[in-house]
Amino acid sequence: MKYRLLVFLLLTAYTGFAQKHHIKKIETNISSSFRGLSVVNNKVAWLSGSEGWVGRTTDGGQTWNFNQIPGFEMAEFRSLYAFDAQRAVIANAGSPAHILVTIDGGKKWNPVYTKSHPDAFFDGMDFWNDKEGIIYGDPIDGKILLLHTVDGGINWNEINGPKLEKGEASFAASGTGIRCINYSQVMISTGGVVSRLWNSKDKGMTWSSIKAPIVQGTSSTGIFSFVKNNNAIIIVGGDYQNESMAINHNFFTTGEGIHWFTPNSPTRGYRECVDPIMRNTLLAVGPSGIDISFDNGINWEPFSDEKGLHVVRKSRKGSLVIVAGAKGQVFVIR
Repeated sequence: MKYRLLVFLLLTAYTGFAQKHHIKKIETNISSSFRGLSVVNNKVAWLSGSEGWVGRTTDGGQTWNFNQIPGFEMAEFRSLYAFDAQRAVIANAGSPAHILVTIDGGKKWNPVYTKSHPDAFFDGMDFWNDKEGIIYGDPIDGKILLLHTVDGGINWNEINGPKLEKGEASFAASGTGIRCINYSQVMISTGGVVSRLWNSKDKGMTWSSIKAPIVQGTSSTGIFSFVKNNNAIIIVGGDYQNESMAINHNFFTTGEGIHWFTPNSPTRGYRECVDPIMRNTLLAVGPSGIDISFDNGINWEPFSDEKGLHVVRKSRKGSLVIVAGAKGQVFVIR
């Protein structure tokens, strides 16, 4: 009886979602590979990607205004956080590593931080509120590059990051290898020779690590994205050199990572981003398509076969969901 009830509830959820939501492709005429995405509300969202392109919508993703930042035409802007229609912060993946800020809707971008070390490489950023946030990158001298801001990204101060194993780094695949949670927690995922979650409960001042059972051991493997949702942690990833690998790429835990579980039906191979779009509903995207879970990661099923996707994000205030990827691809899910 309980099993039949669960099946009924899942089918009801799927039917309701399918009836109320659809995926719509938006033409951009931009060839940039989008990996940075920040959806503020049902109207405002920002995109960033390769060749220095940054885009903004103020009508729920139906139309976009794109600009190529002068002097950064070769930059890969994979890290992005937008506060509203006027203010946003971006960072590039690569050295020199730059952080830029706009306060006028992207008309002008001001560099506010530069790291010239040859190993400097930003992987993602997130904020707890409109003022306080954190950005991280690949290790320098064995420690995660870690910076903290208390004024909305205008000024950044380096703080002591956790020490990694040799060959352990992170992936700037979708900017979701870092999550600010509640008021003071932050988590970071790493991959490569070693893949795990790093957890701080004091805004990055001290760290502890959580082992993960995901495939690891080479530079192309590990956790590419994670989310903490309703007291569960869901991780996705795999091996970007073997996208069809259907084992050891998707797990969840209902605690703090003491016991991990394999989904009854996992995602269809390698995925680069996972994000919650309803209370227990998740979307995971990757180069081979989009998968959906209605039970917080226990079961996954196909949602779309659109190829070449990198990132999915739901609005922080609202229901708008945007998916983006290679060759200027943008999709809106409403």
